[in-house]
Amino acid sequence: MKTIRCAAALAALVLATIAPVLAEGVPAFRVDPFWPKPLPNHWIFGQIGGIATDRHDHVWVYQRPRTLTDDEKGAAVDPPTSKCCVPAPPVMEFDAEGNLVQAWGGEGSGYDWPRSEHGIYVDANDHVWLAGNDKENDAQVLEFTRDGKFIKQIGEARHSEGSNSTRYLGRPALAIVDESAHELYVADGYGNRRIVVFDAKTGEYRRHWGAYGTKPDDADPGKYDPGASIAKQFRNPVHCVRISHDGLVYVCDRVNDRFQVFRKDGTFVAEYVLEPNTRFVGSVWDIGFSTDPEQKYLFVCDGTNNEIHILLRENGKEVGGFGRQGRNAGEFHWVHTMAIDSRGNIFTGDVDTGKRVQRFERIK
Repeated sequence: MKTIRCAAALAALVLATIAPVLAEGVPAFRVDPFWPKPLPNHWIFGQIGGIATDRHDHVWVYQRPRTLTDDEKGAAVDPPTSKCCVPAPPVMEFDAEGNLVQAWGGEGSGYDWPRSEHGIYVDANDHVWLAGNDKENDAQVLEFTRDGKFIKQIGEARHSEGSNSTRYLGRPALAIVDESAHELYVADGYGNRRIVVFDAKTGEYRRHWGAYGTKPDDADPGKYDPGASIAKQFRNPVHCVRISHDGLVYVCDRVNDRFQVFRKDGTFVAEYVLEPNTRFVGSVWDIGFSTDPEQKYLFVCDGTNNEIHILLRENGKEVGGFGRQGRNAGEFHWVHTMAIDSRGNIFTGDVDTGKRVQRFERIK
């Protein structure tokens, strides 16, 4: 698809508008360079493994303390090399204004904390669901109360049986709850190549599927080649799963530069390819929906081209977008994850050396 965008004016230190040429009615955004507020305790973000919004319009950041370099965490090394900084806790809750509400997370009794934090979701009961994608360790999804009390674990660290297991996971990227059916959908993920569904209350296995709704196959498909025939299986990672108001399940097949749409039983509905000449680590990293009742627009997070694409949900046509590679406000470096609040504002998080969260206020 062709990306339509243009540079927006930046005015000194005020809010910067990041807005391409848009058709009438297409959402537009401006970056808020002062969100979130400065962190307390000399804390600093590592890579942003996940970001979510809850029913209170609070924003939850799931970050990776282990990814900080010694010079970034100079106050935490022994002996300290600088006055700042110290790794922040992995799970951080912010209010709508960007004030830190609470922070928690890390090793504890009764569960396997991920070595590489990846993917966060907050359900209607304010329970927090966490995943992880470390190559050697992570094969589990964790559920906590909003204040960090452990509830349950699905899967087991360092145990995986492949994409057709009914018991174990394989480096899951994200777990979300379908409130209407009390089911947990897992993008499983970096080791496996599937969507797997569990009972959200009991953790019991329900069903799973691969690309096109077929049985997943763990054979290595090799590197993505834009000139080759379309892949019959998901490539790693299966990076996101999201459910629309009308009950369709959207799945990020990141390295294949596409997302696929299913019914909740795994029946294949549609496929959309985005920036198909993108190699490296792919173009479809995360998906969000506009806040109108019909969810007319899709927002697709693209961490290789470092853009947020705006698509029509009915047909996948690209109608706008914003962002580019860079370090300034409104630009991205490996934009990895996104979330949308009830007002339509978009929150993003970068990995690699980006290590930051940004808020984009919806202005149209």
